[in-house]
Amino acid sequence: MGSMRERMLAGEAYIADDPEIIADLERAARLSERFNRSSTDDPTGRLAALRELLGSLGEDTWIRPPFHCDYGWQTHIGPRSFVNFNAVFLDVARITIGADVQIGPNVQLLTATHPVEPEPRRAKWEAAQPITIGDNVWLGGGVIVLAGVTIGANTVVGAGAVVTRDLPANVVALGNPARVVRTLE
Repeated sequence: MGSMRERMLAGEAYIADDPEIIADLERAARLSERFNRSSTDDPTGRLAALRELLGSLGEDTWIRPPFHCDYGWQTHIGPRSFVNFNAVFLDVARITIGADVQIGPNVQLLTATHPVEPEPRRAKWEAAQPITIGDNVWLGGGVIVLAGVTIGANTVVGAGAVVTRDLPANVVALGNPARVVRTLE
């Protein structure tokens, strides 16, 4: 069965009371706080906090505070990407963001899931599924991407959309749930 942290990392149901999980959450909270309180006059310190927090951060990538995540080390962002204010990355499972990605303000990437059945949910069981965002994707302001979703390269997701299923490359998607409304050439 393994520890709850091992179960979490394997994508299995777990309860987040494991001391290792709690230590990881506390680490991310400290580093997020350091980043979010950093001065615009200290871009080197701000970048150092991000590099320590995240699993990987590509060259010339920038995140505007405030930024919130569960673990940090589960998030990987490619080069030349931009994440605007108030991003929430619940990175219980891996979040992979490609190169040249634009993420608008108030975007949420939510890998966490909870049981639909009331008893396991009351018992605090949870799980997670990874999110993958391809190269050159644009997520408009307020987009929510749910657990297990992959968004293909060059896709644009309109502001306020809720992405509940995979989106192919080279499309524009809008709405709740997000639906493809146009193919890009």
